[in-house]
Amino acid sequence: MKKFQYVVLLVLLSISVIYGKNLRIEPKELAKELNNYTILDTRTFKEYKKGHIKGALNFPINLTYEHKKIDGKLANPIKMQKIIRDLGLTNKTAIVIYDDGTFFDSARLFWSLEVYGFTDVKLLNSGYKEWLNNGYKISKTTPIIKRSNYISEVNHKRLATKFTTQIATHNPNQVIVDARDYKSYIGEKSSAKRFGHIPKAIHIPATHNINYKKNQDRLKKEIQLKEVYNKIDKNKKVVIYCSVGRAASTNYFALRELGYDVSNYDASWNEWGNDFNLPIRNRLKKK
Repeated sequence: MKKFQYVVLLVLLSISVIYGKNLRIEPKELAKELNNYTILDTRTFKEYKKGHIKGALNFPINLTYEHKKIDGKLANPIKMQKIIRDLGLTNKTAIVIYDDGTFFDSARLFWSLEVYGFTDVKLLNSGYKEWLNNGYKISKTTPIIKRSNYISEVNHKRLATKFTTQIATHNPNQVIVDARDYKSYIGEKSSAKRFGHIPKAIHIPATHNINYKKNQDRLKKEIQLKEVYNKIDKNKKVVIYCSVGRAASTNYFALRELGYDVSNYDASWNEWGNDFNLPIRNRLKKK
């Protein structure tokens, strides 16, 4: 009997590695389980005060940036530790994140928390406006918070840097994905001084992770995401970037759900494209 249970456990573990796990929650499901999660609202405090999902805490997405106007670098461990403690969170807290419905900010916070050691985080497969329109519970009250004793820890497997991305450009066992729009990828426009993309990068825009429908945008289903990423070998490490590590977070989330080993380059093109010591590629041959 014990041998049978051991075999079943191995099968389940292998399935979870191959197919990843469900990291999203539907609005209808969350509406029934509000008390089972700590909910984080990534919108501004001004928007949060006008109304939010009942029980939600405010974690404005701008707090995840060290200096957003320069690049997308993730807030340093000391800063993040204080924010997380003040919200009463620990890395074992069961969390659901939402934003205005674009998924870019909620995915950025999802990635940020995984970098900082959180292991039970989900995205709401909806935005606040749809939640409101469906008549689910909202509030204008900020919940009472008991500070936690969270200690910062960094999961470097989830965070790519300029250095590790340089290594990836030469490593045949790593894949680089550019999540920006096509014009940025080919070098027709740029948020940095240089135009083009990181050498070896393939182009999978962040928008490819989302099904767009008026007031009801949704993350693509697993079967659709498998088609989006079907050319990427699951045995290879994936590095993702965009302009400031925001839009690319949706690619990160999708690949995490599919079970890939993936990291997000936080400073992204705004760092790489402004460093003239680093190589670039483009199709318009701009220098």
